[in-house]
Amino acid sequence: MDGVAKPLLEVGGRTLLEAAASAVRDAGCHPITVVADVLDPTLDVSWVREDPPFGGPAAAIVAACNSWGEAANAPEWTFVLACDLPAAGRAVAMLREALPLLPSDADGVCLADPSGRPQWLTGLYRSTALAASAAALPDRGRNAPARALLDDLAITVLRADADMTHDIDTWEDLTSAREHARPRIAEETP
Repeated sequence: MDGVAKPLLEVGGRTLLEAAASAVRDAGCHPITVVADVLDPTLDVSWVREDPPFGGPAAAIVAACNSWGEAANAPEWTFVLACDLPAAGRAVAMLREALPLLPSDADGVCLADPSGRPQWLTGLYRSTALAASAAALPDRGRNAPARALLDDLAITVLRADADMTHDIDTWEDLTSAREHARPRIAEETP
């Protein structure tokens, strides 16, 4: 997308980053860690950066886990969300509703697209399992896919609607997400 900062794209009257932060905040999450350069200083989040920057999704998750310090400081569960999901609120709600249904030894849950392909960056994971897996990755996860970090964990995969798992990778995706958001805004306006 020509190098645009996708988290700052607006859909439905707010940025994708605001939507993701709001979704997890509404779910009761604290702290909220964003792995990126500071994109919006008004957001009440902690900003960290993987080293070196742009090392990929696994490196970003490793950086977030490392930013918590001692394991005692980590929350019991961690949402992992890509910041280019127009339906972040609905995805977080589905993951949160699934949590009490998981087996007691589960390491997490993630959504899958309609074909059944896991969307690792739309998940809710046990923080201790996520941190242990992050610590085991070579080179702090640099250039590793999220699958490398999560594939050995006991994760339940839930198939979801395409609009809940579809992210924005092209200008056409953005146009479609904005058009899809218009009816929702109209329904929510008194």
